[in-house]
Amino acid sequence: MPEQPISEPALARKFARYAERHMPGASNLSITAMHRIHGGASRETYSVDLAYEDAGVPKTKGVILRKDPPDSLIETERRVEFAAIRSAYGKGAIPAPEALFLETGNEALGSPFFVMGRIEGGEPLNPFSLDGLGENRAPLGRDFFRYLGEIAAIDIQDAPIKNEIDTPAPDTCWKRELDHWAGEIRANAREPQPVAEAAIRYLASNPPPPAQRMSLVHGDYRTGNYLHDGQGGINAILDWEMAHIGDPYEDLGWATDPLWGGNDDALAAGLLPWDEAIAIWQQNSGCSFDPQAFEWWSLFSHLKGLGIWISSARAYADGKNDDPILAFSGWFTHCAHETMLAHRLAVKHGVPA
Repeated sequence: MPEQPISEPALARKFARYAERHMPGASNLSITAMHRIHGGASRETYSVDLAYEDAGVPKTKGVILRKDPPDSLIETERRVEFAAIRSAYGKGAIPAPEALFLETGNEALGSPFFVMGRIEGGEPLNPFSLDGLGENRAPLGRDFFRYLGEIAAIDIQDAPIKNEIDTPAPDTCWKRELDHWAGEIRANAREPQPVAEAAIRYLASNPPPPAQRMSLVHGDYRTGNYLHDGQGGINAILDWEMAHIGDPYEDLGWATDPLWGGNDDALAAGLLPWDEAIAIWQQNSGCSFDPQAFEWWSLFSHLKGLGIWISSARAYADGKNDDPILAFSGWFTHCAHETMLAHRLAVKHGVPA
């Protein structure tokens, strides 16, 4: 049986009424296709095809609907995500989608949501299977670190996100992030987390240098959260739900976490030799590479991962969200990051590797 073009007819009818009211000049609007995009766990994401008339001229438009679920892997404020996308859209060559509509109430679709333009012609890349990239690996890596740098270089003073979230001090932004993820771990852990607690103590006792600049931090910039064109180019940066203002080294540490790079220590993010990757990031971010800062934020990325995986496992176990990716996160990726943390902490305390 062929796949139905509209997966949730009731939601589609409500969204069609909303879209016609909020698109200037649009009339006789209908939804010709709508399907859920699985894989994320912080928003229910739908790809939607719209058909409408504008001054009597037939038109079509593809959009992405991001709707709050009953419970998500990460509790985030959709205003901040929406503002982050607006902050990145049109800046340099960053392939961010266009932010279209934001609704913080439940009236239109039953829960808050926002809508952004759909970027066509790209496919997601599985971070656990990079071997098939072949000759596209290096050009993809150059795009990856270029855009990571360009995000860090955005002037936040006039950026929309500055109106939606506090800007921490350069010498305390690390503590805000550490306190947040320590809180997530302690609030959601269903069993003792000795490795995480050891990491929290170590990171708190050995803070990084102050941030060289306060930047827009994507928060989840990694392989798996962009679309690629199959020819070595990235054509969309996705999943801005963890965005905030902070130290750009946070993004660099997370983007190069071994979990997202196929555990290939010779390649940053599994894509480029380290020296080339860091040179591209420096050139585009305006930051100079500081090994001490990178070491702290790299270790922190493992702990941040544990915070996400522990929270997701708790939501699944409590029956708040039945998406199987949450169960997978609470098992496989939790184990991976816990092992990384234990190994690095042991080395720091003089235990032979």
